[in-house]
Amino acid sequence: MTNFKDRERGEEAKFAHDEESAFKIAARRNRLLGHWAAEKMGLTPEETEAYAKAVVQADFEEAGDEDVIRKLLGDLTSSGVDIDEAGIRAALEERSIEARRQLMSES
Repeated sequence: MTNFKDRERGEEAKFAHDEESAFKIAARRNRLLGHWAAEKMGLTPEETEAYAKAVVQADFEEAGDEDVIRKLLGDLTSSGVDIDEAGIRAALEERSIEARRQLMSES
């Protein structure tokens, strides 16, 4: 009985750790995406930091990445940047890999 309880606690701890890691990776990815988009829009360093935070906040609107993609697409196109949804999705994937690398190197 003790082994089962220990295993159950271990699985719960692993799940919590995995969820926390996924959250950190998504937040880092979104910040990196914000910096990428700000560069394309020609924002100042101060505006870039504020924009990166806004992109991170946008991810809390709904589950998944669609809220972030929608924000970036709207902001980039209204700033005159020639990009489509596929380009943003590609950037999202690249920044996701980079975020994972950064967080793993910090551990």
